[in-house]
Amino acid sequence: MKVMILDGQGGGIGAAVIKGLRAAIGPELEVLALGTNSIATSNMMKAGANKGGTGENAIAVTSRRVDVIIGPLAILMADAMMGEVTPRVASAVSSSPAGKILIPLTQEKVTLVGVSGEPLPHLVNQVIGILKEMI
Repeated sequence: MKVMILDGQGGGIGAAVIKGLRAAIGPELEVLALGTNSIATSNMMKAGANKGGTGENAIAVTSRRVDVIIGPLAILMADAMMGEVTPRVASAVSSSPAGKILIPLTQEKVTLVGVSGEPLPHLVNQVIGILKEMI
């Protein structure tokens, strides 16, 4: 199974997910770190991703070639993350045939009804549980 972790800005959410996946599932899972910028990609690579790519085209191409995409909710929103999520990135992710596990964290003016405000470590544990069920 190929899993794409997509994050922007400093890559902190993606790095936390990758560390959690490595601890819970191990090195046999192929994890691809895709960042909207090089800092995000670098931090996710340091967290234990197998490969990394940066930018709009890398995200668009990779999103068609993976089984699961994991990232914050904002990866589906054009111009989110202070403009780092371009319309092409949002479209590529949303139209990808891959399964998507979205973390309900966003700095955008979006309110999700029915979603608890749990801290990131709890959300990462939920992501890992969902991915384990998919595997």
